[in-house]
Amino acid sequence: MSGEPRADGPQSGDRRWRVVVLSLVPVVLLAVLLGFGLGRDPRATPQNQLIGRAAPDFALQDLRTGKTVRLSDLRGHPVVLNFWASWCADCVVEHPNLVSAWQRFGNQGTVFLSVLYQDSPSRAASFLDRLPANWPDLYDPSGRTALDYGVTGVPETVFISPDGRIAYKQISVTTYDLIERQVRSMAKAGSE
Repeated sequence: MSGEPRADGPQSGDRRWRVVVLSLVPVVLLAVLLGFGLGRDPRATPQNQLIGRAAPDFALQDLRTGKTVRLSDLRGHPVVLNFWASWCADCVVEHPNLVSAWQRFGNQGTVFLSVLYQDSPSRAASFLDRLPANWPDLYDPSGRTALDYGVTGVPETVFISPDGRIAYKQISVTTYDLIERQVRSMAKAGSE
């Protein structure tokens, strides 16, 4: 016999052990990632720890007029703050709900604002040419406002009560009924 190891010798056992360990690594990594929430539906988690807290202030420019809109200037009014993007299919779905609610409640003191999320002003302009809206669409170039509001994707809508506190946060498409319920609830709380 030559000095060559046999196929069933010690080196063969080491090779099998390495194959087993290396094949388990992806399984363990996937389990860890799922355990930390990678596979969770954001709608299944509590809406946000910001609810009931003071809404983070911002000063952002309107994409159409260039005027600066400050949240602090809107104190005393319910605010519907929608985060959206032109590339977002669900934003197209929810847009008519926002328009209908704005038409219903915009003249009653509720302020509607949209914040462009991870998108360009030129793409937003094309979107708004196809699906117009008459409320201010704000540009958040640094993404700071989205971070302050815990936005993880779009669409997301934050309802801010007249006293400046976050009343509710909707992750995913906002329905007309939900907007109506939240606006009425904020108006009622503001009149008490």
